[in-house]
Amino acid sequence: MTDSKDETSGSSARKRPSGLGRGLNALFGDVAVESPVLASPGSAAKAVPAASGDAVQHIAVGTIRPLPGQPRRHFDEAAIAELAESIAARGLLQPIIVRRAPGGEGYQLVAGERRWRAAQRAGLHQIPALVRELDDAATYEIALVENIQREDLSAIEEASAYRKLIEDFGHNQEALAKLVGKSRSHVANLMRLLDLPRGVQALVGDGSLAMGHARALIGASDAEEIARKVVREGLSVRAVEALVRAEKGGGRKGRLEYKSIDGGRDPDIVAVERHLSELLGIGVAIQYGGGGKGALTLKFASLDQLDMICQRLSGESI
Repeated sequence: MTDSKDETSGSSARKRPSGLGRGLNALFGDVAVESPVLASPGSAAKAVPAASGDAVQHIAVGTIRPLPGQPRRHFDEAAIAELAESIAARGLLQPIIVRRAPGGEGYQLVAGERRWRAAQRAGLHQIPALVRELDDAATYEIALVENIQREDLSAIEEASAYRKLIEDFGHNQEALAKLVGKSRSHVANLMRLLDLPRGVQALVGDGSLAMGHARALIGASDAEEIARKVVREGLSVRAVEALVRAEKGGGRKGRLEYKSIDGGRDPDIVAVERHLSELLGIGVAIQYGGGGKGALTLKFASLDQLDMICQRLSGESI
């Protein structure tokens, strides 16, 4: 999801809170703005009452600084330029979230950095913002959940954010899974990607290498070489797994061992299951009987996860 989509469809997105949205609201409080909050170049400073009793304030863009070490590291300049055009034409419809900057001067971004960057490019002097009193742990949690809601993070960025919350703030994998509305295995599998060489992580980070391919490379001694081959030749996940098996055990034996996995099921079907499971963060099962017919089962552990699935299938913003 992109901020530009959020800006143009903000009213419909507010009609029905998502599963992850409820988790995010639990972190910084429910805020329901009664009418669109518009900011345009030269707008006067003011506070717009929200339904919850909170206030959306208009804050000078120049007093806001980005969050050091925020989960998302890559910003698509073309997407920011597109969002800036939308903001210049319609104003900023969705407030960002900030906290008072450590030290007392100005503000520090918690959520909405792309909107903030686009607003600067659009020439806005002030933008609507919610000011929250947050400690470092809560700040980073909100930044992580907001990015995951919008599907802005690469697998490596998401994994790095999980590790930071575990190492710096004492979270565990189970707590993180509940926080982001995904399965514990999803969190664990993502974090395993951080065991890959930096060169492979970079390919995942820039989108050249899919997470399914990267997972197949974990433990391979020549992971970087295979990763470059995948990018160069467009190999499938199944082909990558075969290359890794050949490196570890080699030849026909590796192929026979693989076919015994999952009771001799079609390896391509197994690979698709894995890919969908990682993409959605939930259990996925595919039953295929040949002839092009079969059944796809999505498994959820809570109503929030079901809500997330429904919204993704219907194309709603989460």
